[in-house]
Amino acid sequence: MNKNVERLYNGIIKENPTFVLMLGMCPTLAVTSSAINGLGMGLSTTVVLILSNLLISAFRKVIPNGVRMPAYIVIVASLVTVVQFIMEAYTPSLSASLGVYIPLIVVNCIILGRAESYASKNPIVPSIFDGIGMGLGFTVGLTSIGLVREFLGAGQLFGFQVLSLDWFTPITIFVMAPGAFLVLAFLVAGMNIIRKKMEAKGKPLPAPSGCLTGDCASCGQSAMCTGKKPESAKTE
Repeated sequence: MNKNVERLYNGIIKENPTFVLMLGMCPTLAVTSSAINGLGMGLSTTVVLILSNLLISAFRKVIPNGVRMPAYIVIVASLVTVVQFIMEAYTPSLSASLGVYIPLIVVNCIILGRAESYASKNPIVPSIFDGIGMGLGFTVGLTSIGLVREFLGAGQLFGFQVLSLDWFTPITIFVMAPGAFLVLAFLVAGMNIIRKKMEAKGKPLPAPSGCLTGDCASCGQSAMCTGKKPESAKTE
């Protein structure tokens, strides 16, 4: 598989941030009361992921190791500020709906995780595709949850009424916090069922790997963050 295509597959299917790695749960549960909110949050995070991966990969050889995390946060915070200003200018209603969760993209563990585990160790183009894959995976997750919650909780899809209120009674729990947990649980269970069926057919999805899953085999920073040594260091 082409390396760039593999990065897309990795983010959307193999290591989907929402349904497999269970990362970014705060915005996932908080803003997905409607599909448009989930889509907006996902795309905003995707833009920041792509640009932060690009910049961190480009400067990976000049950022001192001792200040790499503060440097990453400065880069991400600058990008988030730009994205926030653009949203306030062109999509004010969406910006108001997402509220504080746009600035909180700065500390989203998906972005910092990809910066540390991939962009800081790989060339620019694969890092860009890694950002696209992870961002699309996050967007798919948030939008899927938002679609289910909005449909069951209001009879709407993307703000359009699709079920007549003359005969449909909205299940309001789905637009409340408990509904977010319920929908997430069922969608994660659905993905697990799909994985098991593919395994039964002899086409298993590969198990997640990498820094975010505790795989320290090739990570040069593993001794610093976990006390473990990479495999390459053990054989020396």
